[in-house]
Amino acid sequence: MNQKTLSILLKVVIIGVALCAAFVYCFLVPEMGYSLANAGDGEFADLYTPWLVVICITALPVAAALVLAWLIAANIGRGRSFCAENAKYLAVISVLALADSVYFFTASMALMFITKVGHPSVLIFTLMVCFVGVAICVAAAALSHYARKAYELEKQNELTI
Repeated sequence: MNQKTLSILLKVVIIGVALCAAFVYCFLVPEMGYSLANAGDGEFADLYTPWLVVICITALPVAAALVLAWLIAANIGRGRSFCAENAKYLAVISVLALADSVYFFTASMALMFITKVGHPSVLIFTLMVCFVGVAICVAAAALSHYARKAYELEKQNELTI
């Protein structure tokens, strides 16, 4: 597979992830939150808006990471798979994933303590989401490290006769 094809496939995947994220943030989360908030006698109805705001703020780093992933795919299409720019983008994606995970965990715990509404399933779900975020953080950091090393080797190789 050549770099142009790989770049196109990566962009298709990024568009797919963006569409899935848009569906989750625009339809699934509000609908599920509304049905959960109004279940039973509606005792959690006043928590719908704070939780929705907390969750929607997590969309910002996701959108930024998708933009950076698009830039990486564009660089790959230009034949610049291993460049300092891609390594930097991957490092930023790593930081975004970690920051998003820390924010989500902190905000979730704060809301649980402030509202005195805590359920083990909420804690387990929060930890699972944070685990995925940390896994993305570690993977992006590792890819950033290897992209930078490959770029340095490539640069060093160009100087050799």
